[in-house]
Amino acid sequence: MVEVASAGRAPAANRLDRRKARTRQALIDAAVKLIAEGRGERASIQEITEVADVGFGSFYNHFASKEQLFHAASGEVLERWGQMIDRACEGIGDPAELFAVSFRISGRLGWTHPDIARFLTGGGLELLDEPHGLAPRALRDIKAGQNAGRFTFPSAEIALSAVAGGLLGLLQLRQRQPDRIKETSVDQLAEAILRLLGVPAEEAARLAALPFPPTGAW
Repeated sequence: MVEVASAGRAPAANRLDRRKARTRQALIDAAVKLIAEGRGERASIQEITEVADVGFGSFYNHFASKEQLFHAASGEVLERWGQMIDRACEGIGDPAELFAVSFRISGRLGWTHPDIARFLTGGGLELLDEPHGLAPRALRDIKAGQNAGRFTFPSAEIALSAVAGGLLGLLQLRQRQPDRIKETSVDQLAEAILRLLGVPAEEAARLAALPFPPTGAW
């Protein structure tokens, strides 16, 4: 009888766990949506739960504060973007080309996903410490380029800081001077960074001008 009772309780417990997981994910998805729309800082918990289509009281079953939710959501924004770049770069074997494609796609955030660009510039260089998203992938790609002999810059970590500073600076200039900063500026910066990493000038120019692979949906 004990075994039957235990077996009977297990499905109910599993359903409860799944429901809790769905509610938590709905809250994260709502926060991601608000961040992407540029409404994250202004959003109230009431608005978040309405976007998530969950009860107001459900919020505190999963997060202690709006700040805690948005920290989780920020990590998800970075990871989603990183995964999209990973998909776009599938099949690229040359680490220098892979790095160039990743940078050029990210640099175009100011045109393709301006709210995500604002999120990145708002986070600043502190995003380098995030365990998910662009920074760890960029560091991985820089190290791969070093190991393959494509990049000669001695320190991957210092190179990453230069790459991040260049990307964030470009995105910020795009926000402040949208009429003066063109998409070609992204490719020019990509070429300059490739040369900084040790790629010969002619090769850097070629890589920065290659056609984009399809990026897929965000």
